[in-house]
Amino acid sequence: MTLTPSRSGPAVPAGHRVSLRLDLACGARIGPGKVALLEEIGRAGSISAAGRALRMSYRRAWDLVEDLNRHLGTAVVATAAGGSGGGGAQLTAAGEAVIAAYRGLEQEARAAAAERLAVLERVCGR
Repeated sequence: MTLTPSRSGPAVPAGHRVSLRLDLACGARIGPGKVALLEEIGRAGSISAAGRALRMSYRRAWDLVEDLNRHLGTAVVATAAGGSGGGGAQLTAAGEAVIAAYRGLEQEARAAAAERLAVLERVCGR
């Protein structure tokens, strides 16, 4: 069981992590990569800047955002067309809710898994 540490949460002890991927009934799949992308879009105000920060192409970043929009049935990012003044992107209320819900579940899973992970660490000799 692995949990990818979040930038917004406490550090996870070296040696074990818990990683969540949520497969929602609506078809949306939400995991650490999409959540990190949304967080970076919120910080950078740009899908392309967020993609660069996460070392992914603009096309990949855009596809991940569009995948969330399509499956959730609402926009997670609001965009403004580029041009001489530049474009931009900002999280919508839905995007912020996705991040908050995911990070909350991640924190709860980390806490719930701590005791069992300690047992597994003892089994593997650490």
